[in-house]
Amino acid sequence: MKFNEYQKQALKTDLMIGKGTDLNSTGFLEKLLGLVGETGELADKFKKILRDEDGVISDEKMDLIKKELGDVLWYLASLSDYLGFELEDVAQTNIEKLASRQKRGKLGGAGDSR
Repeated sequence: MKFNEYQKQALKTDLMIGKGTDLNSTGFLEKLLGLVGETGELADKFKKILRDEDGVISDEKMDLIKKELGDVLWYLASLSDYLGFELEDVAQTNIEKLASRQKRGKLGGAGDSR
């Protein structure tokens, strides 16, 4: 499945669909906080695997991680649409940024403009 097709399908389930850049709008905040929340849930699954399973990921846990990654992707697609971005454009921009950093030997380190 292509990113834009995923985004189109995901948006069919968005209860607060809308577009704009009003950072005070309920729609924007719902999407942003949803992305943060789902990312936290993903991190929590890994924390518990490290703490309770000595870092060994069972098939059952792998399935749960896959579902959480899907939730993160849903919010990323929805937030991107809200801001007027197609998900494929977001992905392409990221690949170009990383390729530029790699070419300049700047993959490691800190800072957005390296």
